[in-house]
Amino acid sequence: MTINTDTPSILIECQGENIENPLWHRDHQYLYWTDIPAGKMFRYYPQVKTYEQIYDGEPVGGFTIQEDGGLLLFKTKGTVEIWHEGKTTTIIPEIREASQSRFNDAIADPEGRVYSGIMASETTDGKLYRIDRDGSYQVMVEGLLIPNGMGFSGDYKYFYLTDSDLRTIFRFDYHRETGNLTNQQPYITIPEHEGVPDGMTIDQEDYIWSARWDGSHLFRYSPAGKEVMRIKLPVKRVSSVTFGGENYDRLFISTAKGSKATSDVNDRRSQSPAGDIFHLQVGVKGRPELLSRIGLK
Repeated sequence: MTINTDTPSILIECQGENIENPLWHRDHQYLYWTDIPAGKMFRYYPQVKTYEQIYDGEPVGGFTIQEDGGLLLFKTKGTVEIWHEGKTTTIIPEIREASQSRFNDAIADPEGRVYSGIMASETTDGKLYRIDRDGSYQVMVEGLLIPNGMGFSGDYKYFYLTDSDLRTIFRFDYHRETGNLTNQQPYITIPEHEGVPDGMTIDQEDYIWSARWDGSHLFRYSPAGKEVMRIKLPVKRVSSVTFGGENYDRLFISTAKGSKATSDVNDRRSQSPAGDIFHLQVGVKGRPELLSRIGLK
């Protein structure tokens, strides 16, 4: 299916090192994001076209929006905290296996549970965890390298998980009642010349939108896993994407310069838009991201 889109343009000149996890709050109509290596989080107010920093601390590799409006933060060493307008409450102090790593990306399921992965380190392989509503957790998937963008099919039969280093988006059978994942299958494999698959989202028609780190594009795939569209951006590192706006017909796309040690000095000198947030209108609507209910009755 072909859809019409406009050209991506800069929405927020945030010039972050690694802007990630853009997430639209469906009730408040805010856009949240994290700058992972800087250990900062931000909130954009579209009504007045301004944004503010709301968090400064340990790097946040992923987060979800809680049903009560708070944010569930997934940090270094397997730490999980609830942030609510500046006040933090620890849910999981540390996961021993993640002591030399950090969480990367997170997503809530329709029951309020959350999935988040830790990246592989010298002491452990990458893993995907499920955090249940009472704060307990368990490993869902092992043998990963860099777990990344995730999503659910519209009927909640399938769960999708990106592994950036394996250059693969996997599909699992999702069991809503238990939260278990089974029947892991490679779903989309990305050629090396097209960049590294990073964050993703899924629209109302069950098409996957996958951001491409070092690939300068956003890709759209059909429910059969076939590429149907690619949108070029004027930066090399496209990190993640989400739907939002009043009608959920706008894409918000995060980008990055990379770490301070590896960022391109020429990018800084030329005032490149790398590290800004882009947006564009598209001819299809997304679905609101699900809300987590960790620690809530």
